Amino acid sequence: MNDGVAVSGTTVSGLTVEHRTDPLGVDAAHPRFGWRMASVARGRRQTAYRLQVASSPRHLTDDRADVWDTGRVDSADSVAVRYAGPALHASTRYHWTVTVWDERGAAVSATPTAYFETGLLSTDGVTGWAGARWIGMAGKRPNSAGAPLLRRQTALTGERVSEARLYVSALGVYEAYVNGERVAVPHGDGTTHEFLTPGWTNYESTVDYFTYDVTDLLTDPSQDPSQVTLAAVLGNGWYNSRISENSPYYAVDGNPLALKAKLLVRYTDGSTQTIVTAPDENWRATDTGPHRADDIYDGQTYDARQELPGWTANGFDATGWAAVEEHNHPFPEARLVAHSGESARLVPSWDREPCSVTVYTGVTDEEGSANGRGRIVVDPARTVTDPGLAATASVTLHPGDTAVIDLGQNLVGVPRYTVRGPAGAQVVCETGEMLNDDSAGADGPAGSVYRANLRTARATSTYILKGDPAGETHQDSLTFYGFRHVSVTTTETVTLTGLTGRVATSALRDIGNVTTDDTDVNQLISNVRWGQRGNYLWIPTDCPQRDERLGWTGDTQLFANTGLYNADSVTFLSHFQDTLTDSQRLYGADGAQFPWVAPGHRFSQPLPASGWADCGVVVPWTVWQMTGDTTIIDRSWAAMTKYVDWIRDRTGDTCAGRGAVFGDWLAFQITSTQLISDVYYGYSARLMADMAHATGRTAEAAAHEELFTRIKRAFITKYLATDPGSGRVTVRSSLGDPPPYTPGNSAGKTEDDTQTALLWILKLGFYDTEDQRRQLVTLLADNIGNSEAYKAAHPDSTRVQYAENTLSVGFLGVNVIAPVLTGEGRVDLAYRLLHQNAMPSWLYSVANGATTVWERWNSYSKEDGFGPVDMNSFNHYSYGAIMEWMYESMAGIAKDPAHPGFRHFFLRPHLDPTGRITRVTGSHLSPYGEIVSEWTAREGELTYRATVPANSTATLRIPAADPSTVREHGTPLSEAEGVQFLGFADGTASFELPSGSYELTSVLG
Repeated sequence: MNDGVAVSGTTVSGLTVEHRTDPLGVDAAHPRFGWRMASVARGRRQTAYRLQVASSPRHLTDDRADVWDTGRVDSADSVAVRYAGPALHASTRYHWTVTVWDERGAAVSATPTAYFETGLLSTDGVTGWAGARWIGMAGKRPNSAGAPLLRRQTALTGERVSEARLYVSALGVYEAYVNGERVAVPHGDGTTHEFLTPGWTNYESTVDYFTYDVTDLLTDPSQDPSQVTLAAVLGNGWYNSRISENSPYYAVDGNPLALKAKLLVRYTDGSTQTIVTAPDENWRATDTGPHRADDIYDGQTYDARQELPGWTANGFDATGWAAVEEHNHPFPEARLVAHSGESARLVPSWDREPCSVTVYTGVTDEEGSANGRGRIVVDPARTVTDPGLAATASVTLHPGDTAVIDLGQNLVGVPRYTVRGPAGAQVVCETGEMLNDDSAGADGPAGSVYRANLRTARATSTYILKGDPAGETHQDSLTFYGFRHVSVTTTETVTLTGLTGRVATSALRDIGNVTTDDTDVNQLISNVRWGQRGNYLWIPTDCPQRDERLGWTGDTQLFANTGLYNADSVTFLSHFQDTLTDSQRLYGADGAQFPWVAPGHRFSQPLPASGWADCGVVVPWTVWQMTGDTTIIDRSWAAMTKYVDWIRDRTGDTCAGRGAVFGDWLAFQITSTQLISDVYYGYSARLMADMAHATGRTAEAAAHEELFTRIKRAFITKYLATDPGSGRVTVRSSLGDPPPYTPGNSAGKTEDDTQTALLWILKLGFYDTEDQRRQLVTLLADNIGNSEAYKAAHPDSTRVQYAENTLSVGFLGVNVIAPVLTGEGRVDLAYRLLHQNAMPSWLYSVANGATTVWERWNSYSKEDGFGPVDMNSFNHYSYGAIMEWMYESMAGIAKDPAHPGFRHFFLRPHLDPTGRITRVTGSHLSPYGEIVSEWTAREGELTYRATVPANSTATLRIPAADPSTVREHGTPLSEAEGVQFLGFADGTASFELPSGSYELTSVLG
């Protein structure tokens, strides 16, 4: 199989198909292969590869690939290499491997081999489904009590099962069972359960299905080998909930829930059997089970007294159950497609146990408290404040008591708990993110769980005990909550133990991290990561707790880069882009503007919304830059072109954007919405030109470059004013209207020279001369510095209310500010902003106890209490976009736009001029392997460690007093084999590095 000698210390691993490891249900006709080459040797690079695909691992071992063999291909490519063999067959497992040759001609093969399995290779909901229909409980009235339970027991036709696959979808959400066991999926070294499958799509256009390997559930020796039972629970999910208001599939009176499934069984004798959902007598249904009510916003009610033991297993008597009936999809043209992204799953390693349990018996001091709500009366005998003891505390509650459980971390998922008490007792868990204080914004006595920011969402879990003396353990499965605190009450005396916050997310694998020697900055980093976990749930949501939880596109695009640095989110964001393209056609203005939210149409309107609509252009560009894979560009090109052409057709020679209803959302210094729209129009034009070049669209690239040039000229003419006497430049960011709606209904006025306007002008180069650029940087620095002199010179500015070195950006400036400052030579200001904890700043929330990123800079303070309740999420990742800068400039792991996917990248650590941070460690698992950049600065010396993965190169820009002081083990780095010295300027030495590990020192000036 190898045409050379295996290279000692070199391996090939990380094999992926469609950016997933050993995926099931691949429906791509030409799947993309990827792999990583790793070596302890320096300068290792791939010069050729050979891909082999076979029907069995044996054929690969014997070097007889019977499906596809590329032969030796002279190429360094190892990302998104397209399958070009014979047409793939549906429901078929293919095994594959790759051999790579290094620069010396030595070969090494991947070990072990990998596989992928095709799905049904259809989208019509008919082909490959063997007659499976959408079925539901006959006579079941939508929104009536009780989740539908469906089951069918079938005799197996063969003697020995060799493999079994389950293909399943739902209008609603499902839990699938085979032979009494809930279907699980591989995760880490074990398995876990998916959560709220099949997720959320525009049901009138697209519904996703999933593929599961259920062979073990049919070959379990404890089961009857002659029978199989397929069963499912159906929940309302997003399909039948007010979260989908204004969408065509939404019905005020409710939608009937439906299941579609196919179980394909293959036997060792070569025969097959197919069991499908159909309106026949073999399928039975009931709604008398324990799942009494469920809603995405409102929670779940589960009555354990109505459990039906054994109903998912063989031998259960369902003769008293109702029949099933076919529920034709109300939109027959909707596609039924294999889910191409990451599902949401429960991740046990991230579960959180209580750090305190507080029991209170009443309220006191209402008249003496500042807000008239009083404070809770704590029972010290049942209150546990030691985290070590709280995790396992057992608490007995009586009617009238309330237990407040603090998990210490704001998270998304469900509470799990064990209770013991009499049958019929109700345990009610109300979730919240914060505890009430005595401020005016509190909604209860100090110490109780604050829930006003949930607005109309009830977010309540109700469990009714069956009275098991050994105890009963429960966790909801048909809804989710955003919470740190749980308030528990009971109708009878009940003992509660082991409450755990179970974490659900689609950000399943961390692939990057940054740590420092500053505890506050580390807490901010943790907050960003937890915010991403909570809001990357099937779609990138804005918040997980209140009556919203929508895929707001502005939030998505500004955080996408950070999201891809932190977690393996390529398929997640690519799937969202497909959903957004659906939404453009269904809901966008003129079928051309990308809408505010996707999927669904709640809160969205066909009004111009630059910065949000541009998500449809920014996400494909960002995914391409982080992966080097242009597939998402090709898939989105028509939609992106339609959007940009729509703006051009309507604004013509003015080269203006269509408008920005949200402006720079939640900024304390208001930039005109039209300026925001104009810069984003220019930004999208520039990104389109980049993507056109990358995909060989030469004419389109030239057209978008010309468009960008015209937008730039029109912008400068309109917004940059130069005083003819002094030559002073003013950015007329007051020219136009403020956003028409500001949460909290606070009055706002636009201002000139706002931070966000200055940032975008510098980012896009919207100026003519270097003198203008220098003036713009000075204006920005003065605004941020916000000195007393600056305030005196700008008495009408909102900046007079805030401290020096604070932010005044909103959503559309927050991911731009630190990178622009660093690029303009003011990394000192970027660090000062990072360390600031006065409002508005990133560490303001940390100083006030946050464990996730907040929606508003002023969501809460210990001095003033809660911010405006109508828009006040305590888990909103947008401002966490600062972490992109932490990777790229603080740790120094920065992509090279000219070489997407980190084939070539920059190592450019920026030290902290304030001296507060003296040590930073950063890592990111790129498509080529793990990049590491770690520095320590002490007593005039920099210690630096870096890893450049095999088959990639990096440009190192390292601070030094002189390039000769940059040394590796005492030897000048410029003399190291393969290293090229590039130059020295402004206290920075630059080197071109081949792959390998480096441990360096330099003397600082």
